Amino acid sequence: MSFFRKKVLAASMSISLLMTGMVGSSVSANVQKVPPGLAKKENVKVQLLSVNDLHGKINVSERFDNDPNTYGNAAYLATYLRDREQTNENTLIVHSGDMVGGSPPVSALFQDEPTVEVMESIGFDVGTLGNHEFDEGVDELLRLTYGGYHPNGTANYDGIDFPMVAANVVYKDSGELVLPPYYIKNVKGQKIGFIGVTTTETPNMVVAKGITNVEFTDEAAAINKYVPELAKRGVEAIVVLAHVPGSQAGESATGEIAKLATEINDKVDIIIAAHNHQKVNAVVDNKLIVQAGEYGKAFADIDFEIDPVTGDIVKKEAEIVDVIQQGVTPDPEVSAILEKYTIAIAPKLNEVIGQAANSMQGGYITKEYFGDNALGNLIADGMNAAMGSDFAMMNGGGIRASLDAGEITWEELYNIQPFGNTLVTIEVQGSEMDEIVNAQISSYGPDASIGGFHYKWDSTTGKVTEITLADGTPIDQNATYTLTVNNYMYDHYSDKYKLRAYGENPVHGPDDLQATVDFVKSFTSSINYEAEGRIINISAAQ
Repeated sequence: MSFFRKKVLAASMSISLLMTGMVGSSVSANVQKVPPGLAKKENVKVQLLSVNDLHGKINVSERFDNDPNTYGNAAYLATYLRDREQTNENTLIVHSGDMVGGSPPVSALFQDEPTVEVMESIGFDVGTLGNHEFDEGVDELLRLTYGGYHPNGTANYDGIDFPMVAANVVYKDSGELVLPPYYIKNVKGQKIGFIGVTTTETPNMVVAKGITNVEFTDEAAAINKYVPELAKRGVEAIVVLAHVPGSQAGESATGEIAKLATEINDKVDIIIAAHNHQKVNAVVDNKLIVQAGEYGKAFADIDFEIDPVTGDIVKKEAEIVDVIQQGVTPDPEVSAILEKYTIAIAPKLNEVIGQAANSMQGGYITKEYFGDNALGNLIADGMNAAMGSDFAMMNGGGIRASLDAGEITWEELYNIQPFGNTLVTIEVQGSEMDEIVNAQISSYGPDASIGGFHYKWDSTTGKVTEITLADGTPIDQNATYTLTVNNYMYDHYSDKYKLRAYGENPVHGPDDLQATVDFVKSFTSSINYEAEGRIINISAAQ
């Protein structure tokens, strides 16, 4: 007789006894004699704690206007995660990429190995790759993952002690995966599969020369390729770690992550998103989608239950938890790690480089009448000074912080330009500048800050209407000018900035941060930069 038939007969006997009035002690005795193995087992309750887009900000805290709370810092994040872990013995801690890259000095000056040390202290169980894990190329990604020497690294670095998975990053020559596509974790006898994917936009966001040997395949196709393989291995509970962006719209998710949910196999139960630093907690196509903001200021707590008979997830829900420092004791183990590296880099961080007479905002150019910004102007002028060039362009996404008034420290400048890009000067014809400037204007507006020239553009057409020298003189269409950019813009995978298409005779220079440091040091008095109309939107003027 099968186990299932035995179970049905036992239940039927109990029901018959109750229906005929035989409900005395003898019935209770009969029920107690049913072998425990025949009773329906309880669902296995699992807790996933997820973090995304930490960007090495292990020692960074943040305040917001009109909010008394302080958020972030890995020592506080660790306390939250450890406390939550105590509520369920079946807890796994995971991440969906960009845990490093664009990091503050305490991590970046040691090749982000301090962030790995923090993650290992917290006890992460599995993670995937974001685009920023490729900032220094595939070779450095593999060194950081598996261990190895780097002159800027820590002694005896032995890699990440938890699995890293990526199902859609393959070598061009062999088609083999750079990392394993998935990881299977056994929890109380139940198998949980984790598939990792990173955005196919990665080549457009990192320096091209570091990823020439790999390609990024379609995320949905990669997931659908490995779901059946997991099923063959007896895995019914499947979680996707997806460095793919999404947003929240009411009760639903939107964007690329929502589209991905509709395209992938319905055996997938949960998707942990990332990349655009949003908070998402929604269900699309019966798939729970979560994303927990950025920089360790929040995490996701996902609770689900697995049916022990089918092995599938039958219940799931999530909560996005803010990491608020008030009333919380920072984790002593992670605090010690932060202190160790902070002490090691303190002399460099605290070096005073110059004085700022006013605060300076950076970032992307706006669509306002005066679209340029003070910090972008300062950086672009520093690029020209470093390379002796006529013109300079600095991409808005490479300016990661603002500059406060008062003393300018090396740490402040590093946090503004943390990527370690180098300068490249090319020769361009005056007649080509229209195309180069147009190439960096999108539906959001212009990207780059500029030095050495001014231009006007029309936000209704997205095109430049006039380019002049800084003194207002029109540029000579037949002249050859030198233009300095960083190697992110120059080596851009798709050449969307048209710099390789039009530029000739490239000359490589110092890293962009050093150019800014040297330029700030050249001032004998306080620096006073402002938005000055280098970039004017004629539509806004009208």
